[in-house]
Amino acid sequence: MAIRFAAIGFAHNHIFGMCQILLDAGAELVSFYDTEPERIAQFSERYPQAQQAESIQSILEDESIQVVVSASIPNERAPLGVQVMRHGKDYMGDKPAFSSMAQLEEARRVQKETGRIFSVYFGEHFHNHATVKAGELVHAGAIGQIVQTVGFGPHRLLGHTPRPDWTFDRSYFGGVINDLASHQMEQFLYFTNSTTAEVVAANIGNFKHTQFPKMHDFGDVVVRSPHATGYVRVDWMTPTGLDTWGDVRLFILGTEGYMELRKNTDLTGRTGGNHLFMVDGEGMHYVECADVELQYGRQLLADVRDRTETAMPQARCFLASELALQAELMAHELTDLS
Repeated sequence: MAIRFAAIGFAHNHIFGMCQILLDAGAELVSFYDTEPERIAQFSERYPQAQQAESIQSILEDESIQVVVSASIPNERAPLGVQVMRHGKDYMGDKPAFSSMAQLEEARRVQKETGRIFSVYFGEHFHNHATVKAGELVHAGAIGQIVQTVGFGPHRLLGHTPRPDWTFDRSYFGGVINDLASHQMEQFLYFTNSTTAEVVAANIGNFKHTQFPKMHDFGDVVVRSPHATGYVRVDWMTPTGLDTWGDVRLFILGTEGYMELRKNTDLTGRTGGNHLFMVDGEGMHYVECADVELQYGRQLLADVRDRTETAMPQARCFLASELALQAELMAHELTDLS
């Protein structure tokens, strides 16, 4: 029998990728809830099989629903996840799933008490064919022991699609590092096979968008585990000339080779995204990734059925979020010299 799930909160359009990855894995979307008419109409048009619920509570009390997904305003995601777990359901929240360390600690406590799944949708990993393929190769030993990852997560802030007011106020999303670099923190832990890590240094600044004094548009972090190190840079400075929202890249250094992932675009090179380049003892390779299976949805549904942790260990989910929050809290604020 198919696992039944519901969607609550569509403040970010990541909700469509989150729903689709479960649908593609065989789950059944049965209901949804949001408060904005425009978002409701868009969701209903895309998923006409889902019924609009009268309230969040009606979804939580529906015993036939096993999973709830949410891309609500970031500071609402963790409290919803806590409610979901307390109602005996598993939860997938968009990143960042937490806007404060207090939210993270409460979710950890309730997850331990209930034994439910609190998963975070790190789309730059789970919904990117090149990243999934790189993981297969790295964990098969293709480039030896991983020594370092370097991740870049640039984004475009202003463009054709208007952004809601909360986008410009870090109190809603915990800051630029917490918001954007949580992706890279999770990938650092994943590729280096690290179960513990610490933030060494971090910086934040607002250089381009000073009309929004409650946000930062730049952040970088150095992180390390007992056997590897990582560097992360995130920003809201993607120029209008780029053909996508951000030139997201990941570099993975191993003892026997290295990789570069160009996730969204290959400047002056191949068209489209999901580009994976690898150099090893045999030569230089371009690895085709278009047909690589996106495993997260299938694995998460298996975890719901079997009470396992194949999609993402719960500890890694929480640690990636903790590192991003720690980096934000300790970050040194840089000054615009102009």
